[in-house]
Amino acid sequence: MLCIDNPYIEPYFNQAVEEYFLKNSDENIFMLWRNDNAIIVGKHQNTLAEINVENVKERDIKVVRRLTGGGAVFHDLGNLNYTFIMGYGEEGAKVDFKKYNQPIIDVLAGLGVKAHFSGRNDILIDDQKFSGNAEHIYHQKQRVLHHGTLLYASNVKDISDALKVNPLKFEGKARKSVVSRVTNISSHLKDDIGVEAFRQEVMMHITKLYPDAEPYTLTETDKREIQKLADEKYSQWHWNFGYSPKYGLKKGVKTLGGHVEVHLNVDKGLITDLDIFGDFFVNKDIEPLVEGLKGVEHREEVVLQKLKELQSSAYFNNISGDELVEAFF
Repeated sequence: MLCIDNPYIEPYFNQAVEEYFLKNSDENIFMLWRNDNAIIVGKHQNTLAEINVENVKERDIKVVRRLTGGGAVFHDLGNLNYTFIMGYGEEGAKVDFKKYNQPIIDVLAGLGVKAHFSGRNDILIDDQKFSGNAEHIYHQKQRVLHHGTLLYASNVKDISDALKVNPLKFEGKARKSVVSRVTNISSHLKDDIGVEAFRQEVMMHITKLYPDAEPYTLTETDKREIQKLADEKYSQWHWNFGYSPKYGLKKGVKTLGGHVEVHLNVDKGLITDLDIFGDFFVNKDIEPLVEGLKGVEHREEVVLQKLKELQSSAYFNNISGDELVEAFF
């Protein structure tokens, strides 16, 4: 396993690092990294619905779309991020958060902090979230990208100011502010060791956990190709904001697999334009499913039948066709 202690804090560059190694390396990889002020949105999210636009502009916060699903997160230098890129081989592709979260829980236990995995993709201390996780399965090379945030000493007010919580995600529940739901690791340590020392603790644990672990520093070739990807994709408006459909109907629903939001246009009874956003996770690219629904009559029984024909449950992780169809009407 290659262990990368990534010193760069530029958000566009760091998102490109992950895609570069996912698609251009066959090695198992573990990486620690931080971003300067940035909002990282999930691949399937409507960016403008997730951010406080005025706050982002005033503070010059960079907004970057990532490869994985899940919700938007705020990064600052008090937040440490970790990435696993692993081959899945014969075991098959599957979303498995616990496998990659356990080392973090073990590190905290060694520091006297009891943490636990909860929900779909969070790690909690005393029922407060300090880590959100997401995964992307790259079938072409049979590899899984898993990454997570670790709030060590982040400015919680900055998180709440920069992120606009979508109220549809809390339908049927008492609404909680972002501030009340998150915590910093440093608040639970007997002695605050600082984010850099905590970073070293995590890296040391990984090197002990994986006997083949060895340090890796980005080469000049790596940096050149990563910067090219950052310039051509991750810094571009069409990647970060360009998922803006023509609105005819907007509907959001909660499912066991996450929040799903459908935007569609209807012309003469037929779905002419369609996009699906949300913090769900997928087993494969949903574009064939989206394309297959265009031209279908906007009638519940017809859409449901089409979802079954297209085997929508094979695309979405833990979302049935019956749940999905609710978002269309």
